[in-house]
Amino acid sequence: MAQTLDTFRSSTSGWLRGTIAGWATMVLVPVGAVGALMTGAWWPLAFIAAALAIVAVKWVGNLATTYEVTSDRLILHRGIVMKSIDEIELYRVKDIRLDFSLANQWAGIGKITILSSDETTGGKPFPLRAIERARERREELRTLVDAARRARGVRELDMVQEATLP
Repeated sequence: MAQTLDTFRSSTSGWLRGTIAGWATMVLVPVGAVGALMTGAWWPLAFIAAALAIVAVKWVGNLATTYEVTSDRLILHRGIVMKSIDEIELYRVKDIRLDFSLANQWAGIGKITILSSDETTGGKPFPLRAIERARERREELRTLVDAARRARGVRELDMVQEATLP
């Protein structure tokens, strides 16, 4: 088995800092605290409870998936109670896209989307969301994809069908 080069998962704190949904979740805490202090009632504390519940669900979801990078595979470890392991062979990766908003850049996260012919992705884009150091990880993956293709002697051919004239 190839040696592990990198292991990571989606960042809950990066999601809180780098997305509108994360910011909205954080706003619930002071809204609930101020509401409880201003009204003297307990019901505004439900905003704080909602924020904590959202963060807990996001954290458990992020905890449930770990990405492991080796020289020839991206391995996905999923699940907490019922676990599964899927692998994307790097030589089958067609494209690696990086998306990040201004808030994502500020928080140091990004979304890496992998297009692959591997069965794991089913021909659909496979997103890795709220990834810290996304730029470096994307470049590392691109380098490993090129190396895996060279090691297997794999080349990608683009087939373009030319339009026929009437």
